[in-house]
Amino acid sequence: MLRRSAPLLALALLAALFTAPASADHAGPAPGPTAAYNTYGWWQHGSLRWREEFHGALGSDWKASGAGLRHGGNVRNQNGMLTLNTGDRGTVRATLKRGGAAYGRWETRLRLRRYGNAADNYSVVTELVPEVGRNQWCGARNVALEKYRIRWNAVRTYARTRKDNEFRDKHPLRIGNDEWHTFGVEITPDRITWFIDAHIVGIEERPEAISGTPLTIRFKMQAQNGKQMNRSRMQMDWVRSWNLNGTRGEASEPNAHDRNEGISTPSAGTYPLGLQLGGGALPLSLTSHRAESWFRPAPA
Repeated sequence: MLRRSAPLLALALLAALFTAPASADHAGPAPGPTAAYNTYGWWQHGSLRWREEFHGALGSDWKASGAGLRHGGNVRNQNGMLTLNTGDRGTVRATLKRGGAAYGRWETRLRLRRYGNAADNYSVVTELVPEVGRNQWCGARNVALEKYRIRWNAVRTYARTRKDNEFRDKHPLRIGNDEWHTFGVEITPDRITWFIDAHIVGIEERPEAISGTPLTIRFKMQAQNGKQMNRSRMQMDWVRSWNLNGTRGEASEPNAHDRNEGISTPSAGTYPLGLQLGGGALPLSLTSHRAESWFRPAPA
């Protein structure tokens, strides 16, 4: 049997404990969804703000709302997952009532299931919204970690700072039933960065995209107004929030894979938010930047 001396063993243990996390190796198929928090070292330096793992009954920190609750929808914990069940019409939401934060990192792992396909599909939306008790500005301060419908060819993200102003983008990804993915966002005083399955997919550096409003997490199954919808459910395995101490306050930087895949800058425009909140999809006119240009200032 191979034996190791005590000094060598001690050195090996120290190396394992203090070696900085390496960039994730994304070559080849991944065994499952990967997360930004362990790819970019967000756990370091005591940075975890809060975590929700959804064991037991749904806690009082969560507020269920939406017209869908009157049409057979409900919000509950099911088998260790926060679950938003819809009826055949109406939006269903679950909002975290804890105090919010203007800057930090948020990430969740979620999936969708659609039952039937005879009607219209729900949009699956994870947003940061003004903390409970603050002016919600009719959605004009929201930042979306993701918005998609089953079989869409892209996931959409956005940041809103005024009632008629939105910085939006879309990222190629076709999602089907029961497919797990992780979605995250990092907000610093200078930048918003979006993550899908541990990859940086978008960076926004224009000051007018950052509201400075304390935000909290909200999950939403968004119906189209007045339309019959396909019964569906949205399930979250976990959601977590970190402050910026995890990387000593520095923004997460793209790794080689992110740059090779290309990172986009959201397009900016002035659009009536009524069109957004009604559930309709706006046509997108996007400015995308490939690998080498991710760091360039966004166009005015």
